[in-house]
Amino acid sequence: MRSKTSVVAWVVAVIVIVLIVAGAWYLRHASRQAPVSPAPSSSVAPASTAPAIRHPIARAASAPAAAATAPLPALSKSDSAVAEALARLGGSATVGKLLANAHIIQRIVATIDALPRHELSDNVLPLVPPRSKLATQRVDGQLVMATSNYARYAPYMQWVRHADVSQVVAWYVRYYPLFQQAYRKLGYPDGYFNDRLVAVIDHLLAAPVPQGPVALVRTDKGYAFADPRLESLSVGRKLMLHVGPANEKLIKQKLRAIRAAITGDHGPQAASSTQ
Repeated sequence: MRSKTSVVAWVVAVIVIVLIVAGAWYLRHASRQAPVSPAPSSSVAPASTAPAIRHPIARAASAPAAAATAPLPALSKSDSAVAEALARLGGSATVGKLLANAHIIQRIVATIDALPRHELSDNVLPLVPPRSKLATQRVDGQLVMATSNYARYAPYMQWVRHADVSQVVAWYVRYYPLFQQAYRKLGYPDGYFNDRLVAVIDHLLAAPVPQGPVALVRTDKGYAFADPRLESLSVGRKLMLHVGPANEKLIKQKLRAIRAAITGDHGPQAASSTQ
């Protein structure tokens, strides 16, 4: 757990909050959007060696027809539409102020793809980091993560708490061609982003829930988990530890609902590995 943990800790918001906020705004404002130039078609036929698609986006809960009439912007010109969606929802500018100012969808895709791994570059984060540092305390002489640390996530968890999953998925399905295009440009020419998203959700759902305070040790770069099993976890699973048990429970509830909606079924809710 290096000093940049406070940076990557907000990445949990990528899967849940970014889609939730944008989805709710999209259904609220889509009928009033001015037409924009459509993106080039991303429906490229997979090569014969490409892996089979496990979760076609066509199976996902579809958006109401009236909400899907406006053409999509090109990926390279999608930032303003996405940023406006996040900033205008509920008249709050909080999320908009925390949002990256360029390549938003590309950053979301890159961050989601990296969550099951052990490294995540700061320059792909779609949200700016919190200013507050990791809060610690001592319990019976042991350095532990303080429960006050969880308050850092309150503004984001408010969005999660009031999210309408059907709106999340409606926006995601609507903008899926741009997510798919960004995923292929990331270095997966035969990849299918919805399959990767499901795999990452499964990976996060399998994150352990610690019993009691999470013990820490000081390092030359900040802090590390005292338990080697926790320290060896992926970036995404470590993030679940940082948000706290109550927030983790709520996030997992939302992720299960999103998974069911984007796959069209209620398949396995966890996977042991998605490296």
